[in-house]
Amino acid sequence: MNQAYARQAYENNRVTTAPQKKLIIMLYDAGIKNIKLAKLSMEEKDIERTNTYLIKAQNIISEFMNTLNFDLGGDIARDLYALYDYMYKGLIRANIDKDIDKLSEIERYMEELRETWMQI
Repeated sequence: MNQAYARQAYENNRVTTAPQKKLIIMLYDAGIKNIKLAKLSMEEKDIERTNTYLIKAQNIISEFMNTLNFDLGGDIARDLYALYDYMYKGLIRANIDKDIDKLSEIERYMEELRETWMQI
């Protein structure tokens, strides 16, 4: 068994056996990491890598948007959806404008949401 295959198997097992709260925190971690990497790539003027990282962050936010339960979550779910929508569109705008400040703003929101989940 090669090392890359073993690592991928470990990652798959870690994700599929993790409790829901842990999965949510892992998604926030990945989103924050991708925004940080996008900022670094943007500073280095690497447009392709910036775009790749921002698309990954957008996909994570999209997943959060798609899994909200409006029946159970009510106003909280609607407010979260509005925030996620703002962040999603902000990532697109930051990518177009190469706006590191906008990325930092969205990164802070992601960090705050992650910390909230940590306290639950």
